[in-house]
Amino acid sequence: MAITMADYKGTVKADWCPGCGNYAQLTAIPMALSQLGISPENAVIVSGIGCSSNMPEYMKAYGFHGIHGRSLPAAQAIKWTNRDLTVVAYGGDGDGFNEGTQHFYHCARRNSDITYIVSDNQIFGLTTGQASPTSRIGMKTKTTPDGNIEPPINPLSMALSAGATFVAREFSGDVKHMQETIKKGIQHKGFSFIDVFSPCVTYNKDNTYEFFRDRVYRLEDEKHDTSDLIAAFRKAEEWGDRIPTGILYEREATIISDIDPTLKENLIKSPIKKLVPEDIEEFL
Repeated sequence: MAITMADYKGTVKADWCPGCGNYAQLTAIPMALSQLGISPENAVIVSGIGCSSNMPEYMKAYGFHGIHGRSLPAAQAIKWTNRDLTVVAYGGDGDGFNEGTQHFYHCARRNSDITYIVSDNQIFGLTTGQASPTSRIGMKTKTTPDGNIEPPINPLSMALSAGATFVAREFSGDVKHMQETIKKGIQHKGFSFIDVFSPCVTYNKDNTYEFFRDRVYRLEDEKHDTSDLIAAFRKAEEWGDRIPTGILYEREATIISDIDPTLKENLIKSPIKKLVPEDIEEFL
């Protein structure tokens, strides 16, 4: 039977603030999964902590709600244990680029076969409005009342330098375009990273829908070469009157589970050997 978005409709109603950009991802992710014919029992949504990280509760699929910044280790473990599953890690910029920075970098360099979607609202929303790693210089928040003095990190440049094989950016105000990019990210064999501008309508009055609508443009409209790493870095650094969205970079590369002898077969399907006393003695 054909898979539809209705198959992914959860029983818990999302309680994000009205207008929150996360609602767009809640539409785009199941839309992409259903269009690819992936059934809910073959999909896993993994998250950390934050407003956006409640996503597993709002979708009818397998879900794992982890601790702050630790969604990627859990997502990798799930994928390595059962390679037949489609694993999507989802969280916010604070969760992913503050507590989860090292996991983000190493997951990218390993080229683990998962999709990582970050709802980047450039502020800590769940804890009511503190500066995040992607907050702009000068931004006034609860922790930076006189203006943020720390330069923001660039998630796209970080992903590219770490060796991510699929790097993209999207905007919550363009759901259809985002859904197509997520679909391509899921289809990609390797680590797929998608940074999504997702305005926080309650605590971030700088990076609003209007701010992004006036600036974002689609890379495919300018015939961007997604195989050119140097061009991808240039686009990742482009910020100001024009901000690119779409796929910056994509290449084929060996995933870690194809070269690690322990991970080449589905661990969940591997036969379990019953230990006998002789085995234990030999081991000791």
